[in-house]
Amino acid sequence: MRIVIQRVSRARVDVVDEQGQQDPDFKPQSIGMGLLLLVAVQNGDGADQVDYAVRKLTRMRIFADKENRMNRSILDCGGSILSISQFTLYADLRRGNRPSFMAAGEPQHAQSVWHDLNRALAATGVPVAVGRFGAHMRLDLVNDGPVTILLDTDRLMKPAAPSATI
Repeated sequence: MRIVIQRVSRARVDVVDEQGQQDPDFKPQSIGMGLLLLVAVQNGDGADQVDYAVRKLTRMRIFADKENRMNRSILDCGGSILSISQFTLYADLRRGNRPSFMAAGEPQHAQSVWHDLNRALAATGVPVAVGRFGAHMRLDLVNDGPVTILLDTDRLMKPAAPSATI
């Protein structure tokens, strides 16, 4: 699972059609201060990756304390999350100029894992707003900082390589 995490002052998502018109069946979702998550899922992702991501996302200290140091989590500061599915985070440009998305999870699996992630985040008490899986969306956000972090469960869940000694 790959998640681009952006600390935001506010964020909003609308679902739009091919002409860029707002989808009347989707109520725009918005948050104030919090995290915008762009989430991509692989076929091997499941409960372990969801649990790991939830722990990191809710405990990560990237909000300012009284001394203006990044020392508070989203739980500490009462922020919200806007979660957007984005399979393009698994784009592969090694061959040619058209990205390959073969590393991204199958849509049904990715949607299920993304929903599990959103439910698990909400279960921690953090308000979670979501886009629509697989839809064309328009995001409006104000970055705060900016603070942008990539959480890649493939890299983070592996044990650290031993450091070289001289």
